[in-house]
Amino acid sequence: MKQASYPHHIDLAPVAHVQGTVKLPGSKSISNRILLLAALASGTTQIKDLLASDDTLVMLMALQQLGVKWEQVGDTRDYIVHGVDGVLPVHQADLFMGNAGTAIRPLTAALAVIGGDYTLHGVARMHERPIGDLVDALNAVGMRIEYTGNPGYPPLHIRRGALNAQRMKVRGNVSSQFLTALLMAAPLMAKHESLTIDVVGDLISKPYIEITLNLMRRFGVEVTRDDWRSFTIAAGQHYRSPGIIHVEGDASSASYFLAAGAIAGGPIRVEGVGRDSIQGDVRFVEALQQMGADIVMGDNWIEVSSNGVLKAIDADFNHIPDAAMSIAVAALYADGTSVLRNIASWRVKETDRLAAMAIELRKLGATVEEGADYLSVTPPPKILPATIDTYDDHRMAMCFSLASLDGAARQGARVRINDPKCVAKTFPDYFQVFQHIAEQTLI
Repeated sequence: MKQASYPHHIDLAPVAHVQGTVKLPGSKSISNRILLLAALASGTTQIKDLLASDDTLVMLMALQQLGVKWEQVGDTRDYIVHGVDGVLPVHQADLFMGNAGTAIRPLTAALAVIGGDYTLHGVARMHERPIGDLVDALNAVGMRIEYTGNPGYPPLHIRRGALNAQRMKVRGNVSSQFLTALLMAAPLMAKHESLTIDVVGDLISKPYIEITLNLMRRFGVEVTRDDWRSFTIAAGQHYRSPGIIHVEGDASSASYFLAAGAIAGGPIRVEGVGRDSIQGDVRFVEALQQMGADIVMGDNWIEVSSNGVLKAIDADFNHIPDAAMSIAVAALYADGTSVLRNIASWRVKETDRLAAMAIELRKLGATVEEGADYLSVTPPPKILPATIDTYDDHRMAMCFSLASLDGAARQGARVRINDPKCVAKTFPDYFQVFQHIAEQTLI
């Protein structure tokens, strides 16, 4: 898995204009879901255009330790996974999960249901990211998961349990990944009787649940949904390989380039997502349209252009929390104060993104108000040169590259991005691609 190598920092010079076409890397959310579904399915699955990143490597290595056989096709991004039909060959393993929420949460549910003796741990930040709602939901119906560190957080020790209920519940207001994990493991629990999963409270990030349901359907399992309140899996379903499955481009990664086109003219076209995407983050373009950008969409591409005059917006971003980070930086170029609402989930991501965004935006001269679940950004008269800390968070590094662009209202600044290698989590060659559209030199 070839990845770009980076120094301790990258300096981005101000850029007057951007244009070009970007072929997106595969979606992280889709890649790790497909890997686990292919492993649990019967039959062999050919996966096309899998994302090359730290998070997918974590999942691949974990599956290998669990006895799932897979191989990469030459130097391509295509993989072949040999499914185990819900029966893992290895019943005892110590699994390192890095900081990959899309890997540890679904694996926790699947391993708890399948049973064995497994430990799951990760980097220090992973041990600060909550998993208690998922563990509580599983233990309440007979699974045996113990915390080996702080209660409510990894590391975890999973032992063999026994399902003793046909109905379970999980909170939906911290992370949609908890519900995704239960849904993906549900067919393993509903072998003889149907299973219903009830959501307690409001469910955030609903588009990510849509991705989960869509991919489960591709692998032969149907879920009946009662609005967003409950999900029922009929008895006797099991995952079956679809034969060949393609990974869409990453819609969250598209947000940086689309926002760049809105700020600095474009046209910028991204390929790999479009009108037919199953990812909710394509709705990011709606926010750019509200800000004044022109959007054109094809089946598998999106193009943005702009005169650079951006309007301030006040919007709810609960449905696209990851992509919304790019709006916070684009707000530096707007004609007034922008407010991003309903983004409390930012606090339990790779870092506390609400706090981190506020700190770094202020370095650029913005006036920022940070609330429990919102961020208010008032642009400065002039964007200031700044050194941006990235908190080992790939999205912090990528979205702040946008502050080097010239907009109609104000010019970009020289921006130093510390620890740029953190982009390896989802987009290892991001800065090379950004350099290509910006026609600038990385210093």
